Amino acid sequence: MKLHHNYYVYIIQCVDGFYYTGITNDLEGRVAEHNEGLDKTCYTYKRRPVDLKYSEHFVNVKNAIAYEKQLKGWSRKKKEALFIGDYETIKKLASSNSTLRLSLPKPQGDSSFNKEECEC
Repeated sequence: MKLHHNYYVYIIQCVDGFYYTGITNDLEGRVAEHNEGLDKTCYTYKRRPVDLKYSEHFVNVKNAIAYEKQLKGWSRKKKEALFIGDYETIKKLASSNSTLRLSLPKPQGDSSFNKEECEC
């Protein structure tokens, strides 16, 4: 697997309003595949057509995968702020989520839990 290439993390909006986050090395082709419905087992198959709402280019696949995982953990409001480039709202939502996480009790029996590692 190449570590350095062109990779895209993307978010599409399905016809039912749900968001799907993915990663590809061919953004235009991948969005077309979602819309063509080539794979009946794909999450988006019954939710077509889809509309590309956001994409970010990466040259390192590990960075792209990490960003995709981070975005998958984001709330709908945070993703929608990202679509319009509203970074102040993203910061506020991340801050409010961090405050909430810090106020939650530490899970019992999970010595590996680290609140610093939680994604916002």
